[in-house]
Amino acid sequence: MALLLLQLDESVTGLFGQWNIWTSALFTVFAGFLTYQFVTRQDPDTHPFLLARQAQGSPVRQPGESPVYRPQGAPHGMPLNAGLNVKEPGASKWSRGRDGDLRDVWRQAIAGVQDDGPNKGKTGRILTVLGTDKAIEHSLEDVTRQINLIGQHIADQGGNRVAIYLPNSVELIATLFACAFHNLTAVILPFDEPTDAVISMLRRSAADTVVTAPGSFPFDVVVKNYPSLRQLVWVVDEGSKHLDWNEVPEGTGGAVNVSTWQDIINDSPVDAGKELPSLEGQREPRDITVFWQSKPGQQEEMVRFTSANLVSGIAAQLFALPTAQRLSPADVFLPADSLANTHTLVLTLTALFSNASVAFNSVAAQADDLAIATRGSPSPTVLVATPAALLKTHKESLARINASFLSRTLHRLQVRRIAQSGVFPNPAENNKKLRLILTAERAGADTPLLTTSVLGDLRVLTGARIMYALTAAKVAGAVAQTAFYDYRVYESANGGAAGGESEAHFGPPVTSTEILFRDSGVHKTGDEGSRGEIIVRGPSVAGNEAALGVVGRTRADNTIAYV
Repeated sequence: MALLLLQLDESVTGLFGQWNIWTSALFTVFAGFLTYQFVTRQDPDTHPFLLARQAQGSPVRQPGESPVYRPQGAPHGMPLNAGLNVKEPGASKWSRGRDGDLRDVWRQAIAGVQDDGPNKGKTGRILTVLGTDKAIEHSLEDVTRQINLIGQHIADQGGNRVAIYLPNSVELIATLFACAFHNLTAVILPFDEPTDAVISMLRRSAADTVVTAPGSFPFDVVVKNYPSLRQLVWVVDEGSKHLDWNEVPEGTGGAVNVSTWQDIINDSPVDAGKELPSLEGQREPRDITVFWQSKPGQQEEMVRFTSANLVSGIAAQLFALPTAQRLSPADVFLPADSLANTHTLVLTLTALFSNASVAFNSVAAQADDLAIATRGSPSPTVLVATPAALLKTHKESLARINASFLSRTLHRLQVRRIAQSGVFPNPAENNKKLRLILTAERAGADTPLLTTSVLGDLRVLTGARIMYALTAAKVAGAVAQTAFYDYRVYESANGGAAGGESEAHFGPPVTSTEILFRDSGVHKTGDEGSRGEIIVRGPSVAGNEAALGVVGRTRADNTIAYV
């Protein structure tokens, strides 16, 4: 024992006998590194196990098909998310509410937050962005009055099927709700389409009424080629109010009743239309018809959604956000994609139901440029953007970063840190800057995909989380969507660093859908995994089931990807 202690004493004495300034420096750096790692260490935003297996396959599958995949939030044995759980005033918070319909979305928007908390009773705002530095706020009471008066006017004039041909605007949303409250069928037409396409869509939808803006709707040509049109409502801007828009041009016939949105509102008594119609004794809102175009030049596919389809899509989007990150009156939501796209429409209705402020920019949907889409005030905290706009932002921003070795190195380190640690830095807890971007791939459109490396770059470049969805013609909202806390970057077989090639996927099915893969040619479900044509079912699907016409597969984490 004495010999052992003597050897230990000699070792310690020898160590400190060789101590010098360099040893002190190395020790300080090492201790500082360990201290920094310990102090700054954070748990991942979500448990890695939740990302490792994001969907569940059914225990039994049919011949020629894969197992049926469902998200963790709607496992097998439980119903898919079909409703908004709307509760009547005074009902117990433990009681089950009804599924609701489109009318409940607007009723919730004007009622304000119902849950107990700091936001109780607060409502969002509705804004129209004009130019680069002006935003007009519309009071919810005024929009309610417009919903009632426009809907009543169209119904009194014998309207039945109302085509809405408008850019993103308050009037588009108000007309949609007017149809829901006054038992009219809404037909949402893609804006800024060729005349032949507009006439074709009017014929196929059998619309008898059109709500549109002067200068964008070819009135003379439509009336001559579509004699079934009976009613036209012009939405006139401020600079054109002095003109007489009620006159029918000579040679077009007098069968069309022409009026203006502003005259309908202003000529009504001041107190008219302030109260929404009672839900008692009213039928469910009629179907909503939309047109889906996968590729430019193709004829649009006409799809009829029930109000229940849209409500289910809204419910799935509400569930997709973690409780602490859900939309609230502190958020400003900007749809920078056309509201004729059902994914964008469902997200906008979700924002209204969540009492978030919604900003409409008529040029945003036509611009594949985030700088143009977000120009104006106020700054959005939640943005719906097209993949094309995000890819353009990615390309331009990365070109500037790659010009400097230091910037390029720091950017790659940030991307890698987020992907590996699972922690998103500097969250916008004060909701004063962009915190979430929602975007979607259109099934069968053959557009460039947003790979995981591109999404990783964009998270660093924008400072916002990104959710990437797969959408289809007959699905209200999303078919599948990446998880809110999924920041992982997967490199392709060819390798590549952040910003290079990597895999692309669309996350698990949302809580209103379930997905299976039907054997298609050489793509069959086997030992190597599930693959085949993507089939989607659920309450958000028109007709409850739809084949997407694209071949997909499941990844190791049961997320959905193209083959």
